Amino acid sequence: MRFSELDGAHVGVWGAGREIRSLAGQLRARLPRAQIAVIAHDGDAAPDLGGQLGFPEARLAGPGEQADALMRCEIVVRSPGVSAHRAELVAVRQAGVPVTTATALWLAERGSAEVVGVTGTKGKSTTAALLAHLLRARGHETLLAGNIGAPALDLLDADASATAVVELSSFQIADLDVGPRIAVVTNVYREHLDWHGSLDRYRADKLRLLDLPGVEQCVLNHRDEVLRGLVPASAARRWFGAPDGWDAREDGALLLGGELQLAAGELRLRGVHNALNACAALTAVEALGIRPAPARELAGFEALAHRLQTVAERDGVTWVDDSISTTPESTLAALASFAAAPVILLAGGQDRDQDYGALAHELARRASLEHARATLVAMPSTGPRLLAQALAAGMPASGAIESAGLPDAVAHARALAEPGSVVLLSPAAPSFDRFRDFEQRGERFAELACA
Repeated sequence: MRFSELDGAHVGVWGAGREIRSLAGQLRARLPRAQIAVIAHDGDAAPDLGGQLGFPEARLAGPGEQADALMRCEIVVRSPGVSAHRAELVAVRQAGVPVTTATALWLAERGSAEVVGVTGTKGKSTTAALLAHLLRARGHETLLAGNIGAPALDLLDADASATAVVELSSFQIADLDVGPRIAVVTNVYREHLDWHGSLDRYRADKLRLLDLPGVEQCVLNHRDEVLRGLVPASAARRWFGAPDGWDAREDGALLLGGELQLAAGELRLRGVHNALNACAALTAVEALGIRPAPARELAGFEALAHRLQTVAERDGVTWVDDSISTTPESTLAALASFAAAPVILLAGGQDRDQDYGALAHELARRASLEHARATLVAMPSTGPRLLAQALAAGMPASGAIESAGLPDAVAHARALAEPGSVVLLSPAAPSFDRFRDFEQRGERFAELACA
């Protein structure tokens, strides 16, 4: 369904986040006969939520009544955080009511041409930003939207000839009907099982992007063995992280077909995982028909906030905010970015059934190194589980400390840190047990580091 088809429709929405607020604003401005008739929500909602969205007559439907209320609508637009697999939405679809997202409405309206969709468990924001940076460096009008940049519906008036780089989560991909011209996948790790219900369904929802109508080429990470095994046979593949394409050395240098294009240290982003994100962006540039891809332009790109971002340097100690790392795999990549320095790792957060085995073994290995040892300061809620696994893997008790929360963890880290150390917030878990989101967690860490 296209956005323009909503005029005159009774629309139900679930949630009131930035996508739903963008939808409401666009409905008021462009489709005056459309009405948001039902606003479904979980938990408590502000009594004037309808008024805040500009539809004061909308009915608020709380827990237990969402499905019945939404079935009276002609279409339901869910916030990405509301799982497409919830029983209530399954019932709504079975009743014949279409369920979609604001991003899907925009993509159906815009069409696939000159749209690049970037997804992956980790690295999608950085890759999307790198790609937009490269395209602008070559003089192309470029729009950045989705999870990073503007909500997609805010681009309705944009020039159709401009390239739209859209960061897409699995939450948005799960019910897309149309895909982007170029689909980029950075990696597929274990994540969001609470939303998708299982690892297999998470992977299926993520990778259905590659088979959607409109997708012409798929840019994929050859180093991700799981991804290599799951890519549909029908996908037109361009691999990065492979010797015959854009690839990254362990020191972060960028290669094309084995030949050096950007030396180690010229890319300001730390870690080989970020060098691979750059390779993804460069491969996507080529998929758009732009050659040669301007690798040298990456030398001026600065890290995004909360992604291995140095927030303080005091008394010879570097404090690094990597709050975006919500999986063990991303924390492993962060640790590898400081392979030659002692690291005090602050880890722990919301429990999503993370597998900490590999991270625990790496912490145990690093704990024994003289010049690059690792110390773990474990935070609620998953920190104690990681700590127990690290001890079981051989980490000495002196290298693992349990803390009561982020302020206590920072105090422990400050007491342990010596000149040359790195204090690394890379939690290997989401933030929602204690913070609004990873950004608030990172901001609080920076405040404590600078205090």
